[in-house]
Amino acid sequence: MEAFEVRGIKVLPLAVREELAELVPRSQRAGWPTWLDPGPRMLRDILELSRLQTARGLAVLSWLAVAEAPADLEWLWPSRRLTGPRQERMYGAAAAVPDSVLALVVANWTWALATRHGGRVIAPYLAETAYPRDGHQAAHAAMTLYQTYERNPEARAAIAAAWAAAKVGADWCKAAELHASYGSPAPVFTYPRGAAPPPLGVRPWLERLFRLR
Repeated sequence: MEAFEVRGIKVLPLAVREELAELVPRSQRAGWPTWLDPGPRMLRDILELSRLQTARGLAVLSWLAVAEAPADLEWLWPSRRLTGPRQERMYGAAAAVPDSVLALVVANWTWALATRHGGRVIAPYLAETAYPRDGHQAAHAAMTLYQTYERNPEARAAIAAAWAAAKVGADWCKAAELHASYGSPAPVFTYPRGAAPPPLGVRPWLERLFRLR
């Protein structure tokens, strides 16, 4: 059963249980690098972590959309590279995100890629949510992500995808809180949808998770 209403392009969440809402900040804690190494290894690490965080964020969104999560979530939290059965399990959860909810993620993603301010928005958000109790590490991670985003156009689509999925999950919970506080539905905030991005950096995993084909 869906735990939201749709009015036009707006998605209005219903109540979110506390234990479900707690999955959102936990899912955003990731080991983004806190140093800048312009070599290919760090870039590969960021791209793999972007893939993990995109799939993880979409999996959590799929559970917010039905107000229910699996009892066993130990497979969700490891930060190691997605492979094998764990990858398919996470991709399967992401595939359950309703089209109207996924459209919010894609709107944020296309907006970020269409604006010259994308890196300035994405980097501090991912860093702050990854290191919520350590401002020093968050500051270093923000700089690393920002410079990686600016210097490597082929990485922008992946990094923006991780941000877009995380942002919708957080804003979903905020909208649900407003609903609970004021008694009337509130829409999930999203940035205006931009044009379809160029194929540079749009990897097969991104096409699959965002249903671009």
